[in-house]
Amino acid sequence: MLKKIAISLLFVFIQFSALAKGSYILGPGDKVEIKVFGQEDLTVETLLSNSGQINYPFFGEIKVTGLTVKQVEKLIYKGLKGNYLINPNVYVHVVEHRPFYIHGEVKKPGGYPYQPGLTVNQAIALAGGLTERASKEKIYLFKEKNKKSQINASMTYRVNAGDTILIKQRFF
Repeated sequence: MLKKIAISLLFVFIQFSALAKGSYILGPGDKVEIKVFGQEDLTVETLLSNSGQINYPFFGEIKVTGLTVKQVEKLIYKGLKGNYLINPNVYVHVVEHRPFYIHGEVKKPGGYPYQPGLTVNQAIALAGGLTERASKEKIYLFKEKNKKSQINASMTYRVNAGDTILIKQRFF
């Protein structure tokens, strides 16, 4: 029980420091794999649900959304070190990123797998390109955490996993 409380407090501390770093933040829809070297029974591959929690051996439910991969590694490491393992070698990576969405004046609107470093221009290319009526000035980006607020984005603007891009029509 004390171990679970300590892990919960560590999670709160780690979550706040995630925002200070520019790393990829895990969220619902990401598929992650957690491995501990030499401990096959501690390998977990899971799709993160809306709850943001995963069921991990020895710990039970732990929340990982809002954390970076490195922060999840530290969380698992600190939880395993001592009571379970002397010096665990923990490896966490994103197997599949959650999608981003693009709609409006593109040839194939829909959800597409996110790729780190993705720009609006690359997202448009994944969606088959712009239609002949598309505006290159009326491109709006809605961030995953704040879908009500729109950003007027350029072609070089960075897209994150979970974001939505809207391409409006131009006036002739």
